[in-house]
Amino acid sequence: MEFDAEVFRWEARTQDWYFAAVPAEPSADIREIPRMPRGFGAVRVRATIGGSTWQTSIFPDASRGGYVLPLKQAIRRAESIGSDGVVRVGLEVLDA
Repeated sequence: MEFDAEVFRWEARTQDWYFAAVPAEPSADIREIPRMPRGFGAVRVRATIGGSTWQTSIFPDASRGGYVLPLKQAIRRAESIGSDGVVRVGLEVLDA
Protein backbone atom coordinates (compact mmCIF):
# COMPACT_ATOMS: atom_id res chain seq x y z
CA MET A 1 0.00 0.00 0.00
CA GLU A 2 1.07 3.60 -0.56
CA PHE A 3 0.02 6.76 1.24
CA ASP A 4 1.13 10.23 2.28
CA ALA A 5 2.18 10.39 5.92
CA GLU A 6 2.70 13.32 8.27
CA VAL A 7 6.18 13.40 9.83
CA PHE A 8 6.36 14.36 13.50
CA ARG A 9 8.88 14.42 16.32
CA TRP A 10 8.30 12.75 19.67
CA GLU A 11 10.51 14.06 22.43
CA ALA A 12 11.69 11.24 24.65
CA ARG A 13 13.73 11.47 27.84
CA THR A 14 17.17 11.87 26.30
CA GLN A 15 16.64 11.93 22.56
CA ASP A 16 14.08 12.80 19.93
CA TRP A 17 12.33 10.14 17.86
CA TYR A 18 10.81 10.80 14.44
CA PHE A 19 7.80 9.03 13.01
CA ALA A 20 5.53 9.03 9.98
CA ALA A 21 1.86 8.77 10.97
CA VAL A 22 0.02 6.08 9.00
CA PRO A 23 -3.38 7.60 8.04
CA ALA A 24 -6.68 6.17 9.32
CA GLU A 25 -7.67 4.16 6.23
CA PRO A 26 -4.36 2.27 5.77
CA SER A 27 -4.22 1.74 9.56
CA ALA A 28 -7.69 0.15 9.45
CA ASP A 29 -6.62 -2.06 6.53
CA ILE A 30 -3.53 -3.20 8.47
CA ARG A 31 -5.64 -4.06 11.54
CA GLU A 32 -7.77 -6.36 9.33
CA ILE A 33 -4.80 -8.49 8.21
CA PRO A 34 -4.68 -11.76 10.17
CA ARG A 35 -1.27 -12.14 11.84
CA MET A 36 0.49 -13.39 14.93
CA PRO A 37 0.32 -10.93 17.84
CA ARG A 38 3.58 -9.15 18.71
CA GLY A 39 4.64 -7.08 21.70
CA PHE A 40 3.13 -3.60 22.03
CA GLY A 41 0.86 -4.36 19.04
CA ALA A 42 3.82 -4.04 16.67
CA VAL A 43 3.47 -5.11 13.04
CA ARG A 44 6.58 -6.05 11.02
CA VAL A 45 6.75 -4.20 7.70
CA ARG A 46 8.96 -3.38 4.74
CA ALA A 47 8.85 0.38 4.27
CA THR A 48 9.92 2.50 1.30
CA ILE A 49 10.40 6.26 1.17
CA GLY A 50 12.02 7.62 -1.97
CA GLY A 51 14.97 5.37 -2.83
CA SER A 52 15.25 3.88 0.67
CA THR A 53 13.70 0.53 1.62
CA TRP A 54 14.10 -1.10 5.03
CA GLN A 55 12.45 -3.56 7.41
CA THR A 56 11.09 -2.33 10.72
CA SER A 57 7.93 -2.45 12.80
CA ILE A 58 5.04 -0.02 13.01
CA PHE A 59 3.31 0.60 16.32
CA PRO A 60 -0.22 1.58 17.31
CA ASP A 61 -0.58 5.16 18.55
CA ALA A 62 -3.79 5.63 20.54
CA SER A 63 -3.54 9.41 20.42
CA ARG A 64 -3.57 9.38 16.60
CA GLY A 65 -5.89 6.40 16.18
CA GLY A 66 -3.54 4.58 13.80
CA TYR A 67 -0.03 3.27 13.45
CA VAL A 68 3.26 5.14 13.40
CA LEU A 69 6.35 4.28 11.36
CA PRO A 70 9.69 5.05 13.07
CA LEU A 71 12.07 7.05 10.87
CA LYS A 72 15.65 6.30 11.86
CA GLN A 73 18.30 8.93 11.29
CA ALA A 74 19.93 7.13 8.34
CA ILE A 75 16.62 7.17 6.43
CA ARG A 76 15.90 10.80 7.32
CA ARG A 77 19.34 11.81 6.06
CA ALA A 78 19.21 9.71 2.89
CA GLU A 79 15.78 11.10 1.95
CA SER A 80 16.26 14.66 3.31
CA ILE A 81 13.32 14.31 5.70
CA GLY A 82 12.94 17.18 8.14
CA SER A 83 11.29 17.24 11.56
CA ASP A 84 7.86 17.83 10.03
CA GLY A 85 6.13 17.75 6.66
CA VAL A 86 4.69 14.92 4.59
CA VAL A 87 6.39 11.91 2.97
CA ARG A 88 5.13 9.34 0.48
CA VAL A 89 5.37 5.88 2.09
CA GLY A 90 5.15 2.42 0.56
CA LEU A 91 4.37 -0.25 3.14
CA GLU A 92 4.27 -4.02 2.92
CA VAL A 93 3.08 -6.00 5.96
CA LEU A 94 5.43 -8.92 6.65
CA ASP A 95 3.52 -10.56 9.53
CA ALA A 96 0.65 -11.80 7.36
